[in-house]
Amino acid sequence: MADGALLLRPELEQIRDEIDGFLGELLAVPPDPRGRLYEAMRYAALGGGKRLRPLLVVAACRLFHTDRWRAVRVGAAVECVHVYSLIHDDLPAMDDDELRRGKPTLHRAYDEATAILAGDSLHALAFEILADEATHEDPFVRVELVAELARAAGPAGMAGGQMMDLAAASEALDLSAVTRLQQLKTGALIGFCLEAGAIMGRVPVDGRTRLRGYARDVGLAFQIADDLLDEEGEEAKTGKRVGKDRDQGKETFVSLLGRERARRQAELLVRQAVEYLDRYGAEADLLREIARFAVERDH
Repeated sequence: MADGALLLRPELEQIRDEIDGFLGELLAVPPDPRGRLYEAMRYAALGGGKRLRPLLVVAACRLFHTDRWRAVRVGAAVECVHVYSLIHDDLPAMDDDELRRGKPTLHRAYDEATAILAGDSLHALAFEILADEATHEDPFVRVELVAELARAAGPAGMAGGQMMDLAAASEALDLSAVTRLQQLKTGALIGFCLEAGAIMGRVPVDGRTRLRGYARDVGLAFQIADDLLDEEGEEAKTGKRVGKDRDQGKETFVSLLGRERARRQAELLVRQAVEYLDRYGAEADLLREIARFAVERDH
């Protein structure tokens, strides 16, 4: 395990337990015909993944001394959106993948119809969590969280980036286009994680510039690391098929820059991200470690 992962291990383990515990309660299987749907949601959402996005929410909320349980709730909402996107991305109509998080993809383990409904339900659950008073007593805070997550997940964010990614299989993209694609597909949801911390801390919009800069650079560094893992990683560690982008003829940061230049660019982005936090003290240490982990991880 990389050094960054070793330093983050207690934090990663804690957030995994918190997210699994919270979502496990919400997704208790009812004794009626909906049971298969809940079981599918549990299969996809529990016991897997790095939980990096929820940890980013917790780390951002830490800057403003937000109650941890409230931060975990927001992190769970982000994770629901992330998992829904993975379920749908893996479908035959999209990437047609067979392996996710080290086990068969949801449509393989169940069926396509159940997978679609499970993704839809997790998407809806995310906003149900954010709209609950338990997340924040101020309805204006809750509305802003809902609006920003919707924006990050929709056509101006993650879904728009996925559409661009589908088109990339038949188009030759340059570096600018790949960067834009990934800023939407991967970066928008990471951006929300930092935005959520500021919203929970009631930071005015004009006071969020540095957090947005951090999110932008970490998101791109994270994607470059993913591209490198797709080229160099081991399926047993990544938990998903490797070499997929190359096989589909898609342009990536690695195909456009080469491995060494891409690696140097990721390291530069991490340094820049950490510099955005220079006005914060020890309360930003977790964000600093997450930035470093983004490029040091092996899965």
